[in-house]
Amino acid sequence: MVTVPRLVVAAPSSGSGKTTVATGLMAALAARGLAVSPHKVGPDYIDPGYHALATGRPGRNLDAFLCGPERIARLLLHGAAGADLAVVEGVMGLFDGTAGRGELASTAHVAKLLRAPVVLVVDASSQSRSVAALVHGFASWDPEVRLGGVILNRVASDRHEQLLREALEEGSGVPVLGAVRRSEAVATPSRHLGLIPAVERNAAALRAVRDMGALVDRSVDLDAVLALARSAPPLPDRPWDPAAEIAALGGPVTGRPRLALAGGAAFSFSYAEHAELLTAAGAEVVPFDPLHDEKLPGGTSGLVIGGGFPEVYAAELSANAPLRSAVAALAASGVPIAAECAGLLYLTRSLDGHPMCGLLDADARMTDRLTLGYREAVALHDSPLAPAGTRVHGHEFHRTRCEPGSGPAPAWAWRGPTGPATEGFAHGPVHASYLHLHWAGSPGIPLRLVRHV
Repeated sequence: MVTVPRLVVAAPSSGSGKTTVATGLMAALAARGLAVSPHKVGPDYIDPGYHALATGRPGRNLDAFLCGPERIARLLLHGAAGADLAVVEGVMGLFDGTAGRGELASTAHVAKLLRAPVVLVVDASSQSRSVAALVHGFASWDPEVRLGGVILNRVASDRHEQLLREALEEGSGVPVLGAVRRSEAVATPSRHLGLIPAVERNAAALRAVRDMGALVDRSVDLDAVLALARSAPPLPDRPWDPAAEIAALGGPVTGRPRLALAGGAAFSFSYAEHAELLTAAGAEVVPFDPLHDEKLPGGTSGLVIGGGFPEVYAAELSANAPLRSAVAALAASGVPIAAECAGLLYLTRSLDGHPMCGLLDADARMTDRLTLGYREAVALHDSPLAPAGTRVHGHEFHRTRCEPGSGPAPAWAWRGPTGPATEGFAHGPVHASYLHLHWAGSPGIPLRLVRHV
């Protein structure tokens, strides 16, 4: 049994302000000298970047679809090692889960798996007494979800706050933990896939996180929040351990092969557990930035290029011709390359007319259409990531289009919203696809990649 104080920050719907409140809570509690472990429900890569700024610890995802419900508590315990408490930001509305799969991967599902109390962030900007009916409904919908408190957001005035508090005291039975005034100072700019990642804003992102923390500190009863987090019962699970996952599959390779991991502003989408698993599998993981580094790390014998925003930096990536040539030469020498979403775009002939690495017989461009959703996929061909027949749970999230969408040897097949589909490229040493995977749910993938390296 492991005791970790913890709570989940949820909302009735997207757009209620839960990212501002959750990040502000993390920053305010960290400013008190507490070690706060930050977590995010779902596959989101962007919010954890702000969580990391608020806490000084890696933001980690808890996705019951990508990783399996059985790993959620273990992943939280792994991330929260040495922390005083864990704060988990939810996704969408509290009960919104995987389409057609009930509560699977919803915030409520994760809260139950964690045995964690829930704090509901309510956008009160256009209501007064009705807030009690809304909170009562969320508190009573699923008796297994413990709604421990409400934080009222976008409150207009002292009088507005009084009306809201009176209604909730009269009709909901759920305590009010705070009331946050409307504030433009903490607004975070967005673009085509949501918030602009923290890594792209640097000083501005740090100021925004500090402002969120200050706003929450003066608006929320932090002592009551801490008491609620400390009321969470012990968890019967043991922490997730990347070394144990790899050992169960045959153990790491020897020789410490060097694996280059793309990062920086253009490739900022990566789960912390990926590098941990690659290291546990025996690799030396060396980060590099395709926007600025003209050479791959010396001795590179494998390459991972994850997600991000190459469409925003297409001209700059294209201008770094020495690195594009180095990546092409690496593939020509038979070195394994795993590319995911943004990495796929980088390996095409061109992106919005800008020359890319040219490893794939395809071109990519921005579109107005958002492709978003979970996928259950099967590998169609052997590749450095997986043997044919491997089944995985993944996620798509992009506004670009690759033409063609797959090569002669597609990477994956799945049944999408419009029917069966094949996608991606499994070509020699290269595996490139739009599909995002969380390797904690498929630890054989990083081990196979390192063995190929």
